[in-house]
This record gives sequence, structure tokens and C-alpha cells, in this order.
Amino acid sequence: MDLKRIEKTEDVIKKVKTGDTVMVGGFGLIGSPLTLIDALIEHNATDLTVISNNVGEAGEGLGLLLRQGKIKKAIGSYFTSNREAVQFYNEGKLEIELLPQGTMSEAIRAGGAGIGGFYTKTAVGTELAKGKETKVIEGEVYLFERSLKADVALVKAFKADQKGNLVYYKTARNFNPNMATAAKFVIAEVDEIVEEGELSPEAIVTPHLYVDAIVKSELILTKKGVVKRES
Repeated sequence: MDLKRIEKTEDVIKKVKTGDTVMVGGFGLIGSPLTLIDALIEHNATDLTVISNNVGEAGEGLGLLLRQGKIKKAIGSYFTSNREAVQFYNEGKLEIELLPQGTMSEAIRAGGAGIGGFYTKTAVGTELAKGKETKVIEGEVYLFERSLKADVALVKAFKADQKGNLVYYKTARNFNPNMATAAKFVIAEVDEIVEEGELSPEAIVTPHLYVDAIVKSELILTKKGVVKRES
């Protein structure tokens, strides 16, 4: 057993420091590490750059962190799921870097693979291409996109064994596996922790070598919204 990986949420969230770049898994609130986000709301780290598909929803998930003014910059692809992010941007309270969803996913994967960047045809000739390098390859114009990396990644998985291997549940898998490869310190929030050897090797998506800490999920997403998990 590697019990040192299983930590209290309020302790491990201190790995996030003021000024850090933090990756947060999830699509909307699906697959979001809601317990870790809640702990981040209570934590005193500010001036954060958050890499996430979207900034939660109004008053939920990362949306609460936004209301606190702790997010300096958001890098993502679907900000209209939280109209307050657009409002904050228009008021000059939030920097936004908008990336097409596939580009963002590939940029995170590239960051985890040690690749500095890549060329893509997506967004060529649009507002998103302004200020970025282009290159003609075999007669086609491509746009250079830098890879994305973070100081800390907060990811959500379905199960972990006590060694730190992770499996995911359906679409909650979304950005989480790639983010787990692209940060200096990875904290996994999980619904269930099982003994080492209980997970099928064929089911493991994120190997334990990528995971630095595990916390047990205390909040869940239901049809009524985010609620505390029954013990």
C-alpha cells in the first residue's frame, strides 16, 4: 500500500500557490473535481491562471472561484457556459485565452508528452490566429500552437487504487487523463479507493506514476446541482 498518496483535501490543496497555473478537469461540471475546487475556494491562493474547458457555471464549480476574484486568466474553449466569465472579461477583471476545443486538448497532450508545440489548420484566418506564427506546409497554411503545462493539475476519476492508478467513468474522462500528464503536481479526486490489485490493468487509464496525491470525493453532481455526498 502507498498510503502516503491518500491525503486530506485541506492539506493537499496547499500545493496550489498564488500565481500558479492550474489545470482543472471537466466539461461543464461533468468530470470536474468539485471537492478540490471547493477546497481551492477556501484556500488563500490568488492570481491564478486556470486551464479548463470552461469556468464552471454561474455560482458552481470554478464559477465560485471566479466570483472570488482569484482567477487572473482563464485558458479554455467554452466560456459561454458561465456568462459571468464573459461579464468579468468585458469589465477587465479577467484575461481570457480562447482555444478551439481540439486544439486545447492537443496542446495539453503535447505538454504532457514534452512537445513544445504543433501546427494545425484550425483557426487559420480567424481572430484566434492573430499574433500567432503561421507556416505553409505542402501548400496549406498552418497555425503554430504552443503546448500547455501547469504547476498543479486537479483531476477527477471514478476509482483509484492505493498506489494511485486511475480509472474514469464514461464522459467524465474528458480532459482529465491528458491533464494528469501535463502538470508538475497532480491531485486526483476519486469516488472510491480500492486495494492495490483490485483494478483491472486493462481498465487503468492514468498510471500511478503520474499521480502525486489522492483525495476522496465529498461533493457530487446530481440533477439538483452539486450536493454533499452521503457518508
